[in-house]
Amino acid sequence: MPRKRRPAFAKSRDQRSADEPLLAITGIRVSGFKSVRDACDIKIRPLTILAGANSSGKSSLMQPLLLMKQTLEASYDPGPMRLDGPNVGFSSVSELFTRPHDPNAPSRFSVALTLDARATLTTVFQGLPAGGGLTIPEMNFLTLKDGKERSFRPEMKPKDIVSTLSAGIMKAILDALPSDHKIAMSIQRRRCFLSLSWGFSAESMEPVSLVPFEISPEIPFERALLKLIHLPGLRAAPRAYPTASVGRSFAGTFGPYVASIVSAWQSRDAHKLALLGTGLERLGLAWKVEPRAVDDAHIELYVPRLSKSAKGASRDLVNIADVGVGVSQALPVIVALLTAEPGQMVYIEQPEIHLHPRAQVALAGLLAEAAERGVRIVAETHSSLLLLGIQTLVAEGKLSPDLVKLHWFERDEEGFTKITSTNLDSAGRFETEWPEDFGEVELEAESRYLDASEKRQTGT
Repeated sequence: MPRKRRPAFAKSRDQRSADEPLLAITGIRVSGFKSVRDACDIKIRPLTILAGANSSGKSSLMQPLLLMKQTLEASYDPGPMRLDGPNVGFSSVSELFTRPHDPNAPSRFSVALTLDARATLTTVFQGLPAGGGLTIPEMNFLTLKDGKERSFRPEMKPKDIVSTLSAGIMKAILDALPSDHKIAMSIQRRRCFLSLSWGFSAESMEPVSLVPFEISPEIPFERALLKLIHLPGLRAAPRAYPTASVGRSFAGTFGPYVASIVSAWQSRDAHKLALLGTGLERLGLAWKVEPRAVDDAHIELYVPRLSKSAKGASRDLVNIADVGVGVSQALPVIVALLTAEPGQMVYIEQPEIHLHPRAQVALAGLLAEAAERGVRIVAETHSSLLLLGIQTLVAEGKLSPDLVKLHWFERDEEGFTKITSTNLDSAGRFETEWPEDFGEVELEAESRYLDASEKRQTGT
């Protein structure tokens, strides 16, 4: 009897289409990770702001995603988590866990991602005894369409797997199975996820995602993490950037790709190159960028020293390393915003770093324009001016408040992270009470100075 064709979701990762629409990350929930002891949820909108004092937990909420990203990108199987990589580095598994409520309980943390408000995948990571690394004891998949959560564990027996899988997946598998064959199934770890392995016999088992959307050929959660663009708080400013292959995703951090992207725009996309120059001009930093190949392995970036109206300004260019550091810090941000596709997450730590206050306000406009295109920006910031710039754009009717979400991080009395979330109304005001900081600090500092100055002048 001829063997029936296997269903689409049984394709290998290399066979899966890269042209499938990207499903955006719309929610993150973390618990048990560093200072995030209790489950903390944040909604991700096109422009999402993470604010709060230093060490309040902003990075702790995002680092699990970076760990998963660098685990998926590794050229080898690093286990459930690649601890020390290009995006984030840890030296010990013990550094990942919050102090547990019960000291005798196993150390665990969980990461839940929601895609397009359609489904949520929660992966649980557990420390092995005597510092023996990590394991994944459980993964839960919730489809919001039917509200049913399905739990998968490595030790599950085939009959339990069958009873857990959705009817649609089982029908597709059985339709592909010759009538005279039996199917073999098991749950196995694949990098930082669990996967269903199945075959017509125990020797022919193949991995397939546990979470196909309507039996999609793409693994949507993995793809969303691999497409994440990460700009760390300190962005490298080399004299010559390495030549890099430019595609639709960027392994590691984004910085090493910047010069190659600009060079590609010079050859094939004059509009993007012009938008880059305009973006820098709006921040008061420069008005054009010119890439120059040093050799086959390196590219230098040049910017003008003179104002746009000055005679010969377009020819008087210097290496980006020879101008103010603000240019080299803002340039990757603008390039990332112009590069990102709708639904793609751009995580920027301190987008305002080394920028003049006027530039911090102007930066809000660049973020807003990318958000209007559907890019998912998560900006971790300490800038009250950047936040005020966003509020002003909303009040002016230039940015829809529905595109903005604000999350304030602080530590409770025990030292654990808690989050206050709010929206902006049509006038750019906070819909719920926003914790006192940012603007309050500036007002208090100004008041303190004026009081001290008055006392000094009056001698009182």
